[in-house]
Amino acid sequence: MIVERLNNEILIRIPSTMTSSRIQSIMDYLRYEELTSDSNATQEDVDILTSEAKKGRWDRIKKEIGF
Repeated sequence: MIVERLNNEILIRIPSTMTSSRIQSIMDYLRYEELTSDSNATQEDVDILTSEAKKGRWDRIKKEIGF
């Protein structure tokens, strides 16, 4: 892998032997870093949001599958 800095960009050269799914995982992580770079959220904030999103999830799934 070769990393070059050009003006205001970074160029990364990856061997063609790397699988596209692995490259996508790396790109997803870099996108996450870009989107969260200015965030002031704490881990506690994330835990609360996750908990709220999961509330009632099992009941909704059971209803959807007719359980």
